[in-house]
Amino acid sequence: MCLAIPAKVIELLPDEMARVSLDGVVKDASIALVPEVEVGDYVILHVGYALSRIDPDEAAKTLALLAEAGVVGTAAE
Repeated sequence: MCLAIPAKVIELLPDEMARVSLDGVVKDASIALVPEVEVGDYVILHVGYALSRIDPDEAAKTLALLAEAGVVGTAAE
């Protein structure tokens, strides 16, 4: 089973990369598949790759469900 999780873009980096935040964890991810992404956007993140942008309300709902399931610590970003 694969799991892709909403993450917030907090910084754009060179070479089609961005810094993203999820539940207090900050990591670098490739945004090569979603070049239109901007700081503040939410992306669906899977193994270090942003697959698509996601609406902030939908991201919040998904993160709340993941928190309820114990996959992430909190739903708040």
